Amino acid sequence: MNEQLNNDLQKIDSLLETIRVQGLEFLHQLPDRPTSSKYTKATNEILNEEGIGGLNALQQFNQTFEQAMIGSAGPRYWGFVTGGTTPASIMGDWLASIYDQNTQATKGQGDISAMIEVETIRLLLDLFRLPKDFLGGFVTGATMSNFTCLGVARQWIGKQLGKDFAKEGITQTIHILSAVPHSSVIKSLSMLGIGSNSVIKVNVVDGNRESIDIEDLKLKIKSLHGQPFILISSGGTVNTVDFDDFRSIMKLKDEFDFWWHIDAAFGAFAACSPAHQHVLDGWEHADSITVDCHKWLNVPYDNAVFFIKEKHKILQTETFQNSNAPYLGDPLENFSYLNFLPENSRRLRALPVWFTLIAYGKTGYQYIVENSIEMAKTLGNFIETNDYFELLSPVRLNNVCFTLRGEENQHKVSDFLTQLNATAKVFMTPTVYNGKKGIRAAFVNWRTTKEDVALVIDEMINIISR
Repeated sequence: MNEQLNNDLQKIDSLLETIRVQGLEFLHQLPDRPTSSKYTKATNEILNEEGIGGLNALQQFNQTFEQAMIGSAGPRYWGFVTGGTTPASIMGDWLASIYDQNTQATKGQGDISAMIEVETIRLLLDLFRLPKDFLGGFVTGATMSNFTCLGVARQWIGKQLGKDFAKEGITQTIHILSAVPHSSVIKSLSMLGIGSNSVIKVNVVDGNRESIDIEDLKLKIKSLHGQPFILISSGGTVNTVDFDDFRSIMKLKDEFDFWWHIDAAFGAFAACSPAHQHVLDGWEHADSITVDCHKWLNVPYDNAVFFIKEKHKILQTETFQNSNAPYLGDPLENFSYLNFLPENSRRLRALPVWFTLIAYGKTGYQYIVENSIEMAKTLGNFIETNDYFELLSPVRLNNVCFTLRGEENQHKVSDFLTQLNATAKVFMTPTVYNGKKGIRAAFVNWRTTKEDVALVIDEMINIISR
């Protein structure tokens, strides 16, 4: 055996203990970890011939990179709708790495990873109050979840036209209707060959909303003269967490022929709160749904799930099957994740999700969701009553979209945000809403408290008062 490998194998106990101690120190210090970094240190570009072993590699990492690791899993990182990591999800994620299973097998063959994934999907359906006629699987993030769902939708369109797009390629225009699609949806349309410019934009309702105008949607549908289409609706827009009217869309399904996809990357978690779950009424009738687990579920990156109605199982297998690999068996005869989603090889992403769901249950996630909403409203109330800031939209759920008060201060928004993020006490992201430059704060981290919000408010006042 290679000398370095053998040495590390003999020392595996002490190596993992060293990592455990360092990891715990990071987690304990996470609330005070800087939320941004100005890292500029050069890195090695020449690989050591013999290697230096695991412990020395850790020391080199600590000297070169560790201090630049930001607290993106901490309570005041409010950019990119980034969740944290619950203790139980870390347990599951560590074990996923240690067991190193490839989640691809048919149930009853090979390892049991697929069985764990199927059980975890059922637990998530229960958490979201969705019926059991959905199938699902784990992918890297909302982008690949949207890609997977829309890939099957593309195959469905082909079948309506008497085509097999998975085998023949796209031979006809695919019509996409949406009002405020997320950028990952547009990217997915590009990767699927449908085209990023193929979206027919539907108007939003009046009154500072991002929700589909149902009457305009009907007009757009009628203009297609009976052609099948894909409707992409929002289960929580990224700026203002607005939801489309799912009950009205549900009724349209009885009248028109279309595939209904809901991008509910983080808005799906409104289902965990009795006070807010009504915004999702009717979503159970969708053909496919995107949910991002490394957001509001608070599990480590990279982790997301898709749900697709079981009645579309054959379409999904036709889209992602390994048809030229006889050693993998007949893809249409037996369920296998190999033939059910884009990746043939995947780590056991279901395990951290299973751990956190079992550990904290419905009550735990109701607390996480409602605490985030309360923190967002706390910041929103400050902005609404402060002379220097103004809300660009009401705080509907867990995002706060705001700007500096007055048109004359629009040119100062970017500089203000730069100064705020430079404090390394908080991180927010820039946005544009209704033609105005703005700032977005997204609350999804289970650790965030009123003390964190108060600290950030103090920083905002200090900067604006200079």
